[in-house]
Amino acid sequence: MSALTGDYTIDPSHSTIGFVVRHAMVTNVKGGFQDFTGTLHLDGADPTKSTATLDVQMASVETGSADRDGHLKSSDFFKIDEFPVMTFRSTKAESLGGDGYRITGDLSLLGVTKPLTIDLEFNGAAKDPFGNERVGFEGKAEILRSEWGLTWNAALETGGVLVSDKVRLRFDISAIKQA
Repeated sequence: MSALTGDYTIDPSHSTIGFVVRHAMVTNVKGGFQDFTGTLHLDGADPTKSTATLDVQMASVETGSADRDGHLKSSDFFKIDEFPVMTFRSTKAESLGGDGYRITGDLSLLGVTKPLTIDLEFNGAAKDPFGNERVGFEGKAEILRSEWGLTWNAALETGGVLVSDKVRLRFDISAIKQA
């Protein structure tokens, strides 16, 4: 792993920042963000010295429905005019053994900053046809959106709510080593 030590830039054209939310208590709605930037500093000899940053443009949310995307951008949810960017800044990294890692950091959304822990799996490293050294990670986390002030909802006739509080986050990250 020490060969992987270095600074990397997340490649947004080969990465995904996504989420899954239960809708109407019966199905999952998937979405993601199309515009984001980020960096990784990997320390192969001591993974606890590794760091990550991520900046997500909230206006880039896509769920496959223009009406829903518009509602997510509104004052009911992301308030993109007031809070255009969601950020993550790592504060701790640890090896879980094998290809497993855990990174903890501060997730800032809607002016609220709270800790977020992401479990990651290292997918490997490769040199692409253009000479770039790449690394790949898959990650997942769960949050309660209400903890960041995302509380809009609607009651259902049959009981329950339209949008679950629990949001599952998914990350597929490809990053390119900087020269």
